[in-house]
Amino acid sequence: MFAQQVVNAIMLGSVYAMVAVALTLSIGVLNFLNFSIPGLFMVGGMTLWALAHAGFPLPLATIGALAIAAAASLVVERFTWRWMRTSSPFVPLVSSMAFLLLFENLALAYWGSDMRVMPAALGSANWRFAGLVIGIPQLVGLICSAGLIAALSLLLKHTRLGRALRTIAEDSETALMLGVDIDRVVAIVFVVAGLFAAFAGILFALNYRQVHPFMGEAVGLKAISAMIVGGMGNIWGSIAGGLIIGLAEVFAISYFGADFVDIAVFGLLLLILFVRPTGLFRGMQIARAGI
Repeated sequence: MFAQQVVNAIMLGSVYAMVAVALTLSIGVLNFLNFSIPGLFMVGGMTLWALAHAGFPLPLATIGALAIAAAASLVVERFTWRWMRTSSPFVPLVSSMAFLLLFENLALAYWGSDMRVMPAALGSANWRFAGLVIGIPQLVGLICSAGLIAALSLLLKHTRLGRALRTIAEDSETALMLGVDIDRVVAIVFVVAGLFAAFAGILFALNYRQVHPFMGEAVGLKAISAMIVGGMGNIWGSIAGGLIIGLAEVFAISYFGADFVDIAVFGLLLLILFVRPTGLFRGMQIARAGI
């Protein structure tokens, strides 16, 4: 059913959108593509599984997973951006990629490479509406994703922190002269991006009930594609890109089979870049994003 596939695509696209927003925060404010984001996605999902498997209630397991991901993101900030920001631009990028590999291999060493199955924390109940079947975990995830992204948009537009972020994105030297504590603000950017990535991993684990140490790689590639499709540095563009990538993936599976997923997703990416190199929405830094 076409409408059902659209619903499934929106649910999957919301996960891609959250990871794309996490990537957009880094590149929009710091002009830095943080490759540790897919690793933090995995940390969120696998830590949730580990805590749930140990008997923690879902709310406590979720809080614990988010706290560990936030701490890991702060470690990334300290050893990639803060220590290496005066180096060549590619040095923080490469070091963030090293953290991705580090997180994956730590999870591999501790939990092994086997696929782990999440307990049905929210049950297997479905909500049926107008002939559509919507899983309760998927619906909860979609509502949470929309709420968090809306809250982030309000924070960037209407708070002192948002003004500081826009000032840093526009000109970090001017921000320093205006008294902005750049180290503190950048640390907050890393934490917020890490929390978005980890929460996306938690939603993925609850919706699809499978986690493994390398779960972030494929999602990370598609989230980067979503960010590029929407326009790099544009948060609303990242959201639209995530939904478009979700649609491409679900309909590729539905009509052509799972083997054609990557062909459809990355073929669409190339096509959009060929027609509109800046993405569907004008790529820009957060300072000029109008969000």
